[in-house]
Amino acid sequence: MGGTIASTPGDGGASPSESGEALIESVPELNEYADEILVDQVTQLGSFNIEQEHVAELGEKAQETENVVDGIVVTHGTDTMEESAYHLDLALELDIPIVFTGAQRRPDEVSADGPANLVTSFRAAAHDEIRSGVYVAFNEELHAARDVTKSHTRKLETFESPDKGPIAQFTRDDVRLYREPGSYSKSIDALRTDKTVSIISSGQGMSDRQLRFAIEEGDDGIVLNGFGLGNTNETLSHAVRDAIDGGIPVVVTSRSHAGPLSAIYGNGGGETLRSHGAISGDDLPAHKARIKLLLALEAYDDLERIQNCFGEW
Repeated sequence: MGGTIASTPGDGGASPSESGEALIESVPELNEYADEILVDQVTQLGSFNIEQEHVAELGEKAQETENVVDGIVVTHGTDTMEESAYHLDLALELDIPIVFTGAQRRPDEVSADGPANLVTSFRAAAHDEIRSGVYVAFNEELHAARDVTKSHTRKLETFESPDKGPIAQFTRDDVRLYREPGSYSKSIDALRTDKTVSIISSGQGMSDRQLRFAIEEGDDGIVLNGFGLGNTNETLSHAVRDAIDGGIPVVVTSRSHAGPLSAIYGNGGGETLRSHGAISGDDLPAHKARIKLLLALEAYDDLERIQNCFGEW
């Protein structure tokens, strides 16, 4: 798919240019974990330019090859890797693992991490106990697509799973499983989507202008990234009520790094939002709740079924 792992410097800035074949050839150790390696170049982009249609195409390729291969490794930029992985985790139910990986450093940089991450991803995709689900392999760890997030702009150990921890750690000698491998997502019967969902982030004293603009523009759904346990101010809560009354589902998340939501406070807080009909995003970050809402809107045509897709406060 592109990303830093396949990027080289240029006059207009670094951009993905290395082919999948070149990446494989640069790490001969990969042949220790696969009898045959098939390469398919879906796209070649920085992940900040990847759109839902690219992820859907990747998912369709995975479906086509399920009975041909024992596992799939996807090279992808780190900026939106967790969104692509979560999209496929929600939309696909395959009997082979899909492992995303990438790099924080380009191949031409000192101590490039791409080769080691590729080895980890191949080890994961070939492991006897990891036979389904979607993952991110990075810095010798394997994370579930639902839980993983990029936590640092530069560090090699950027991917983590807050409150949950990794599925496995890959050492020189063995693989240590810490959690049951597999999908931790409730499947949604949709892969492609043309819906529009905006993320509105709460800020102290913030007006409802952005949220009402999303309503007026005809967004199909809205994710409100609130405070703490899932709160916002009274002004924004009124706009949330109007959106829901107008048939637009609103999913509430928290700008806190970890932890589930809880409907406790009134006056614009989580209890107010719950009473208006807002949906709890639980412990999903806003960008993943958006992916889930996009697919839920494609699969279901009523608010109750979308609510059931997410769960209760």
